[in-house]
Amino acid sequence: MKRKKCVIIGSGLGGLSCGVMLSCNGYDVTVIEQNDRIGGCLQCFSRRGARFETGMHFIGSASPGQTLHRLMRFLGLSDIPLSRLDPLAYDIVSIGGDRFRFANGREAFVSQMSAYFPRETDNIARYHDIVEEISQASSLHSLRYAESDVAVSTYYQTVSINEVLDSLFDDPLLKDVIVGNLPLYAAEKDKTPFSQHAFIMDFYNQSAYRIVGGSDAVADSLAASVRDAGGEVVTRCRAVRIVCDDSRATGVLTADGDFIPADLVIAAIHPARVIEMLDTRLIRPAFRQRMSALRNTTAGFSVYLKFKPGRVPYLNSNYYSFNAGSPWGCENYTEASWPKGYLYMHFCDSPSPAYASSGVILSYMKMDDVARWAGTSVGRRGADYEDFKRRKAELLIDEVEREFPGVRDSIECLFTASPLTYLDYTGTQDGSMYGVAKDITLGAACRVPHKTKVPNLLLTGQNVNSHGMLGVLVGSIVTCSELLTAEKIYRQIMESEK
Repeated sequence: MKRKKCVIIGSGLGGLSCGVMLSCNGYDVTVIEQNDRIGGCLQCFSRRGARFETGMHFIGSASPGQTLHRLMRFLGLSDIPLSRLDPLAYDIVSIGGDRFRFANGREAFVSQMSAYFPRETDNIARYHDIVEEISQASSLHSLRYAESDVAVSTYYQTVSINEVLDSLFDDPLLKDVIVGNLPLYAAEKDKTPFSQHAFIMDFYNQSAYRIVGGSDAVADSLAASVRDAGGEVVTRCRAVRIVCDDSRATGVLTADGDFIPADLVIAAIHPARVIEMLDTRLIRPAFRQRMSALRNTTAGFSVYLKFKPGRVPYLNSNYYSFNAGSPWGCENYTEASWPKGYLYMHFCDSPSPAYASSGVILSYMKMDDVARWAGTSVGRRGADYEDFKRRKAELLIDEVEREFPGVRDSIECLFTASPLTYLDYTGTQDGSMYGVAKDITLGAACRVPHKTKVPNLLLTGQNVNSHGMLGVLVGSIVTCSELLTAEKIYRQIMESEK
């Protein structure tokens, strides 16, 4: 029996995980990637002997029996080496010079937060229980087939993070501390739904890990699984058009003029890019306009640091600092007030490093800040662009130096990436950090469906469900369920655990 041909556009986590699920279930899969390297936000790079992450800096819920651990077994990722972040301080939030440590697990989390805010102990426990309730209410996030609480899921998708926190806590500082990790999802006051906060908090509160040696090992392993099942993963192959007849997609046209026929097309790229590739009456003008006008999360600026050997003790935590006094509104800055906050992390190059070989400082940055260099290419943006990045890097290093004295003298060399860099390597609209923004004020208008009016064209990736490793994999399950059924995928997940 002839296998159905599936072409997947984009080799990020969404595209590759769909490729594994489908190729292992009888589909003839070809994953095409426009860049030299596969992986999307799983990419790592090396400069002067140092390794750096570009997107997947750490993961959660990866201890045995937890959700991501189960999905990694299912996708053949059990051999990926992990190093656990400090269970008593996987996240450290610094506000006004005070540091607040986040601990894994309900008992430790409540106990530690209560030590900082003793009058809020009962409310902290209630907060943790609500977060857990929301995650467990989703059959996808808890991997419990056909078990979900629609009422819980729906309600917390329609109320903002700050609205729920205002109803739970009295202490304004505690409210800020609880959202100290919001750079992980670029939350906005009065807009981002509490459900998104809850999924992310639960994901990391269960357990938190870095991937030893870099997250590109995940991409390489998934690609190998696709090939082992008879599929292909092709780089330097840019899709320019999804070709359709009067009723369906027939294949993909590449920039080299090659036509790849397909029974099924999955686009694991930003929906705005997909719309640009479609010239068919099957896509209604209203849908085309909505996808093209989707609002995206803010972009970011990264400073990659190579440290002198044996100089910087390894930080086994993620460090968030807010010099503006609150995590909220850091995306709204002026030239004089930037940066309002930053996230500082070290790269894990061995299971238990004593010293860091490299690290990264991340902060929000608008695409407008680098708009004058739009249309230029990597390495050819001119001296003024390099000077701009250098000045911004120095400001961020100054901020880190205030809280980690001696860091500046321990830097051997540094490298930078702006929103333009991110746009070049991921194709995400406006260099957005996390794709389409979740916004309760827009309702369903900001949601990206996995199905389209082209019956054999499906969407996947961070915009379909959520970003991050678990969010993207859940989206991949949703997409592939259209072809394999959710029941079959859940059964295969359970069989992989035997």
